Amino acid sequence: MTRVLAASGFSVVELIVAVAIMLVVTGAIFGLTHPAQAMFQVEPERADMQQRLRIAVEAISRDLMMAGAGGQLSGGATVPGRSFATVLPLRRGHQSADAPGAFFQDRISVVYEPAAAPETTVSEPVASASVVPVQPQPGCPATAPLCGFRANQLAAVYDATGAHDIFRIVAVQDSPPLLLGDGALFSRVYDAGAVVAEVEAVTYWVHDDVRVGVHRLMRYDGWQTDTPVADNILALRFEYFGDPTPPVLRRALDDPQGPWTSYGPKPPLADVDDASTPSYGSGENCVFAVDNGVTITRLEMRDLGSSFSSVVRLDAQQLTDGPWCPDPTSPVRFDADLLRIRRVRVTLQVRSARRFVFAQVPDLEIAFDVAPRNLGN
Repeated sequence: MTRVLAASGFSVVELIVAVAIMLVVTGAIFGLTHPAQAMFQVEPERADMQQRLRIAVEAISRDLMMAGAGGQLSGGATVPGRSFATVLPLRRGHQSADAPGAFFQDRISVVYEPAAAPETTVSEPVASASVVPVQPQPGCPATAPLCGFRANQLAAVYDATGAHDIFRIVAVQDSPPLLLGDGALFSRVYDAGAVVAEVEAVTYWVHDDVRVGVHRLMRYDGWQTDTPVADNILALRFEYFGDPTPPVLRRALDDPQGPWTSYGPKPPLADVDDASTPSYGSGENCVFAVDNGVTITRLEMRDLGSSFSSVVRLDAQQLTDGPWCPDPTSPVRFDADLLRIRRVRVTLQVRSARRFVFAQVPDLEIAFDVAPRNLGN
């Protein structure tokens, strides 16, 4: 008797079912690995974005914290942060400067004297930066009376009236003591006793480099060079908060020792009409007026409202409507309300420099406040 053996193997239906099961299992495994792969791609980029934010925050905070520093001569009689605005919502400097009195939310300029900055005073009236005769610098030897000053420094000349000019030192002469500058005309004739000091004058802004499609946070040195600070900084915004109270006189105007005001430039004596401020009468300047022989403030009291803060927000209108210091006709004029600034809020937004197949990296945004330590009362 012949026995027929059935052939061993799988039917087509069984193969299809097996393949389907294998695809389901494989898909499930891939679904588990996909988030892990995306995470491995994204985390290094997120860390890089945070690092760029950290660099940007540290750079802006460092300079903004120093705003108004300096002015140690005469026991602090003339202090930059007290007599003229050292925080401006615009770009100032030798190249591509904005018009005086302008307001931009996406840039800021800061002026301060760095630590151990050399200081001296003008020895006779001076009208330009070509030749600035000065007194020997305190603490320098007789053979090098201007030992702290050197070529290519930025220097500021300013006085208690709020007038100020920044120039570049080309050379230093010891006998007689002279600072030879870039030749620019000053905004006024500075009398003997005006302060001359080394300064840092920086501007932060964002440059949209269309050639490579990159937004860069830039730091301008006030004279010639814009240096990149961090790439892919998508947005930069500044908000200003200030003292709600107007300035007051703290000492008699004929007192030789200042500071004479809580903030803002010192007004002239009641019977003195300063020729450099033709828009204001005798005894008056941008922050003080004279009413029936009494010196009063021009600035208003700002309402704190329901805020628990000690400062009020200063908007664009308040910072561009005057009164103007040192005078509305001055080429270095600024709104007197800028002297109120006590805190600046900075907002930065950074974008990923890379694009990924399995994930997207959301933009990071940070807002932080800086209270310049030299702008308090």
